[in-house]
Amino acid sequence: MREELRLFILAGEPSGDRIAADLVAALRQHVSLELEGVGGDELAGQGLQSIFPMSDLAVMGVTDVLLNLPRLLWRLEQVARAILASRPDVVVLVDAQDFSRLLAARLRKRGFAGRLILYVAPSVWARNPERAPRLKPLFDAVLAVLPFEPEAMERLGGPATAYVGHPALREALPERETTDMGPLLLLPGSRAGELRRHLPVFGSMIGALSRHPAVSELVIPTLPRLRQRLEAETADWDAPVRIVVERSERSGLYAKAVAAVCVSGTATLELGLARVPMAVIYALDRHQARIYDRLGRPPVSLPNIILSGSVVPEIVAAPLAATAVHSAIEGLLGNKKARQDQMSAFGELVRLMEAGQPPFGRQDPAEQVLSVWRDQRLLIGE
Repeated sequence: MREELRLFILAGEPSGDRIAADLVAALRQHVSLELEGVGGDELAGQGLQSIFPMSDLAVMGVTDVLLNLPRLLWRLEQVARAILASRPDVVVLVDAQDFSRLLAARLRKRGFAGRLILYVAPSVWARNPERAPRLKPLFDAVLAVLPFEPEAMERLGGPATAYVGHPALREALPERETTDMGPLLLLPGSRAGELRRHLPVFGSMIGALSRHPAVSELVIPTLPRLRQRLEAETADWDAPVRIVVERSERSGLYAKAVAAVCVSGTATLELGLARVPMAVIYALDRHQARIYDRLGRPPVSLPNIILSGSVVPEIVAAPLAATAVHSAIEGLLGNKKARQDQMSAFGELVRLMEAGQPPFGRQDPAEQVLSVWRDQRLLIGE
């Protein structure tokens, strides 16, 4: 007879939705699941009926958070009440760092006895390392998606952390030839604030990019829910742009892309594992810009962070100038060696992501969740 696991899972944005859906699918291979939570299209595909739209949580930057603060606070209380009412065995909170931390603290204060797992470690290694020990009483375990994070969390006194890889590893290519001509991929982000800040930048340089001899077409890979908005906002651009929403099309698209312009985020890791040369951009709001300057303007793209180098060019500013972005991507499109150098470095990225960083080798996320749950059952004598 299969064990039965009552799971509450929460994803706050599309990248977390994909991670969460992969975890649910893997858990179903081992146990019978009773599923509740918050998610998007990917989790819906795994049978989750989200208690409210995931987009309510997908905000970033102080401006967007303040504009949505009443709704976020209401959703925080709504989720806490749902968990306390249903009493799941395990709660897995995927990314959405501030929301997840506040929710975990609220649940602990109200006596929640189940296991709490944070999937995607907070970037305590980048700033505010004092956050690490504060997480220890909140979470029974952390599942990290970057190979160096377990060592950092251990060194800083945080919760037990395991490296479990990332779903983007499915996009990894063992090798890839540099192309002289192909699609140029445009990835403007998925949050409303990101789209608001970045689409005008793309739109202002689209005509010139479309005429570059290395560019066969302009393509925006995105999510199904964003198709209508992107079609409307790109309709009056100076060159046609193809919108691709089917994930099944992406591997073929990545394999023949000449390069990409990508807003900093999980997509940079996906592109790097698929060995797509890229320039990474980010339009900061005022508060983000102050923090970024105070930290010494550190790398923001995951390939640069994981490889501890300047593998891909980054243009991060407030405001973000289209001329600077255009110059960077023109330089990449016109320099085959620069694209080859990126692709060679991405080979090491694939290796690190697949294996982990000793002594913290890559673990199976479903097995980690089940181990945490079964340890609790042993403690209470079930």
